[in-house]
Amino acid sequence: MDTNTLIALVVQVIAGVVGGQAVGVALKNAAMGQLTKILGGAVGGVGGAAILGSLLGGTADPAAAATAAGGLGDTLNLKNLLGGAGGGAILTGIIGAAMGAMKK
Repeated sequence: MDTNTLIALVVQVIAGVVGGQAVGVALKNAAMGQLTKILGGAVGGVGGAAILGSLLGGTADPAAAATAAGGLGDTLNLKNLLGGAGGGAILTGIIGAAMGAMKK
């Protein structure tokens, strides 16, 4: 596995966990544990970044983008950060809503 791919996955997972935690705080009435929020956010982060990346497409020259930002240009971009946070928040929200409905 390429180093840039690994770093991109780590960025997506971390952004997803942050998004999942934010939604978990907002959905206090759902019976979600910390592990549920972390796993939902991590999986949603990777999925959300993949979906957003495929919708927006890649850069014309990834090597030029990586060189311009000191080697991390294609890894630390908005697709990975926003897609990760958004995907993590959405999946954690869905899990929280499902768990809240099962609790009733």
